[in-house]
Amino acid sequence: MSKIVFIGAGPGDPELITIKGKKWLEQADVIIYAGSLLNPEILKYGKAGAELHDSAAMHRDEVFRVMVESVKEGKLVARVHDGDPSFYGAIQEQMDFLAKQGINYANVPGVSCLQGSAASLQRELTLRISLKR
Repeated sequence: MSKIVFIGAGPGDPELITIKGKKWLEQADVIIYAGSLLNPEILKYGKAGAELHDSAAMHRDEVFRVMVESVKEGKLVARVHDGDPSFYGAIQEQMDFLAKQGINYANVPGVSCLQGSAASLQRELTLRISLKR
């Protein structure tokens, strides 16, 4: 299956990746990840022999080149971001580029840093607070 799958890897704990995200990682032929942000333990879910590319050491155009070449070779590419890439993930420019190239892609959301923070603080995000003193 030739496509790009953006995967949100969660807020740092490798067990907080979604089941869907983990399944895509297990199938990916090529994994592009931001090594400066991503917990490296996430990569253990990748299939044996998958090509690994640390985008922290790559220019944007290099990332795009790897994506396009991999898809043209019939490979499944996992583009792994920390947290949920729809928040501060810089995926819009990647999706726009892929759309212009006619390359099929999908998004798998992750657990956001907001949810992870609320859980670790044992707080409810929607809890009403009073501003009266």
